[in-house]
Amino acid sequence: MHGAMDDEVGPELQQLYDDFAANNMTPLWTQLGDLMPMVPTPEAIPFVWRWKALYDIAQRAGKLVPVGRGGERRAIALANPGLPGTAYATPTLWAAIQWLEGNETAPEHRHSQNAFRFVVEGEGVWTVVNGDPVAMRRGDFLLTAGYNFHGHHNDTDQPMAWIDGLDIPISKYLDVGFFEFGSERVTDEASPEISRSERLWAYPGLRPLSGLDNRVSSPIAAYRWEYTDKALSEQLKLEDEGHPATVSQGHAAIRYTNPTNGGDVLPTIRAEFHRFRAGARTEATHEVGSSVWQVFEGSGSVVLGDVEHKLETGDLFVVPSWVPWSLHADTDGLDLFRFSDAPIIERLHFNRTYLPGQK
Repeated sequence: MHGAMDDEVGPELQQLYDDFAANNMTPLWTQLGDLMPMVPTPEAIPFVWRWKALYDIAQRAGKLVPVGRGGERRAIALANPGLPGTAYATPTLWAAIQWLEGNETAPEHRHSQNAFRFVVEGEGVWTVVNGDPVAMRRGDFLLTAGYNFHGHHNDTDQPMAWIDGLDIPISKYLDVGFFEFGSERVTDEASPEISRSERLWAYPGLRPLSGLDNRVSSPIAAYRWEYTDKALSEQLKLEDEGHPATVSQGHAAIRYTNPTNGGDVLPTIRAEFHRFRAGARTEATHEVGSSVWQVFEGSGSVVLGDVEHKLETGDLFVVPSWVPWSLHADTDGLDLFRFSDAPIIERLHFNRTYLPGQK
């Protein structure tokens, strides 16, 4: 009960332990293995959510559950089975599928938590961030930094679904959350091809002289698929030409960055995109910190711990801290979006990675 050192507990020692409990105290020697394990021992477990099931459930929710003030969003969180009683994908990351019916509007609000949206399929929705309408289309990565007003409106007759990612768990744990209601609809119902933030900021290597202050979050509201796709394709073409450009053979990857400082797009979330040629495989990797991946296109498999899972377009999977993972592409152009808590881990200097063969 009290550890190996207490095989025979006398009355005085028992009284000591009783007094610990009565005074809300716990001795370190009875819980050292839990508080200071030899390696990370996450409560979150590796898990795969199937897009077909998620989409079907979200579609039914769209017919049965209204969106509007109070509930605010028709967002359905991916709850990790290892974290019962929460709606968290990992102890630091929240992920959900959000559904908006045709001609529907989600009202504006703002909150301390940082958020993004990633679109696997569809178009027709504009997210309005601080009055700036931003088109949402397939493959686009869109930002809503903390405490910016935002709402969504669907200008078509067709519904649309996308993935939300937020830092809700770490914000909840640190007690830093604020929330504020905004407009009942959206402050600008226009549907421009390109947002004002993109017109000012989204030119490769070019920074407006009107925005020389460094910002903690990227001022670019949307990172468009055509640029992501082009960047990945050119990496693989350069590899074919014999030039160093890819992470490893047949594995191209990019990180979305903040143009004001070259860092991550959000202070608590890192976002990447990976493309694999058919047959490409990664080494089993252990990393401190957790991540969530979504298959954008193609098929393949992921090994999480010692279990292999087949992957198809839209599927999501979670990699808890220090759980080894590796990917294998079956089709040419296995594309995956990834987000993680790396900025938090690195800022606190807890980051560590292990690959086979390392000492």
